[in-house]
Amino acid sequence: MAHPVLHFEVSGKDLDKLNGFYSELFGWKTQKVPGDMPYAMVEKEGGGIGGGIGGGIGQSPSGNGHVTFYVGADDPQAVLDKAEQLGGKTIMPVTELPEVTIALFADPEGHVVGLAKGM
Repeated sequence: MAHPVLHFEVSGKDLDKLNGFYSELFGWKTQKVPGDMPYAMVEKEGGGIGGGIGGGIGQSPSGNGHVTFYVGADDPQAVLDKAEQLGGKTIMPVTELPEVTIALFADPEGHVVGLAKGM
């Protein structure tokens, strides 16, 4: 697959409640990230479809819940540009974090999709 889904996020008002819900529902094991960021990484076993993809559960600054999946992109800016040409909108520009580069766009109906390089 040229552009596989690499990561997902579930965010909302209450990190601890969401974390408990998904941990209980699916048996996910999570680890809160260091620092003040209200976010926990979902541990994955193995790789690919058999082992699942990496994921996180976070607290949304706005309080509005959403689910985001991240698609692999060697050139996230080029994908953002193409998304805009096709009627999408950049939500978060290309952002370099330690070990990963990410960006977000909305499709023409407003669904947010993430892009990731280095995951």
